[in-house]
Amino acid sequence: MALTLSDVDRFEAARPRLEAIAYRMLGSASEAEDAAQETYLRWQAADVERIEVPEAWLTKVLTNLCLNQLASARARRETYVGQWLPEPLLEGDPMLGPAETAEQRESVSYAVLVLLERLSPKERAVYVLREAFAYSHREIAEILGLSEAASQQIFHRAKKHVAQGRAKAASGGGAAGGGAADAGATDGAALGGAADGARAEIDEAAARRIVEEFLAAATSGETGPLIKLLTSDAIAVGDGGGKVPARARAFEGAVAVAKFLRGLFKPAQAKRDLVGGSPDLYATTANGGPAVVAVVDGRVFGIMCLERTREGIVAVRSQVNPDKLERATERWAAGDFGAPVLAEAL
Repeated sequence: MALTLSDVDRFEAARPRLEAIAYRMLGSASEAEDAAQETYLRWQAADVERIEVPEAWLTKVLTNLCLNQLASARARRETYVGQWLPEPLLEGDPMLGPAETAEQRESVSYAVLVLLERLSPKERAVYVLREAFAYSHREIAEILGLSEAASQQIFHRAKKHVAQGRAKAASGGGAAGGGAADAGATDGAALGGAADGARAEIDEAAARRIVEEFLAAATSGETGPLIKLLTSDAIAVGDGGGKVPARARAFEGAVAVAKFLRGLFKPAQAKRDLVGGSPDLYATTANGGPAVVAVVDGRVFGIMCLERTREGIVAVRSQVNPDKLERATERWAAGDFGAPVLAEAL
């Protein structure tokens, strides 16, 4: 049956929520958009008049599409070149979804998105629906075809895994890993960040101060100022997707990370040739945390997400895969992110 304008409007009203759910589940904005669009096609082909609760029907279809996507994504990420990191979203992006509660804000933080890669697809779905969107276990059970008791058990297991990952990261346990490819063998700072309760709420002004202090240390030409900002077990990891040079394994420990960052921020013609010019470095937030954004001629070349605890910066995660920066570039062109902290920095 052909959709009426009312049917189309109902879906479009639900699209932002659907995309926000899919983004948390998949860690990719483009894949989230695709999942939402495929849900629309299913909506278009359905007998809409027979659907009693459209929002629940749409969420169920989307969630199951994401579960299928996650199953295939795990196989693809085993052959991914280098570390796999989620696609960061800049402040104000509607795909970040609801941010009224601390749980909602935390659920889309970059550190937690990395940790979610360790969960099974079903654990990830239950965690996202419950923690980020406050679905009841009865609703989740209906969406996933589970019992309420099973939904509760899966949620508690998923939440425990996330908490353990963050606690282990804060204590310096385990190796630093990247994504699904090494999820079975890695714990530690790259997969976590702060322990529960140690991650402070970061507003835009605080994020800018953190980034300014970080860039001042990173461009000082010395490792000492950086070491003071980093925790002893800090890590640095990057995702180039095989398209931009990025080290296959993370740097671990304050000294190693500081040496890496000192070299990274040292001006050089080869770097300018690589990025197509000398980038301006901006301070903003990505996924609710402080971030350095490198921009060349209006194009976002890289986003460096800083995971900061009360003890200091515990993780530096850099996304430079151009495929995962297209949405950020579009948002950058449409927004006003102020003046750069450093102009023509490299």
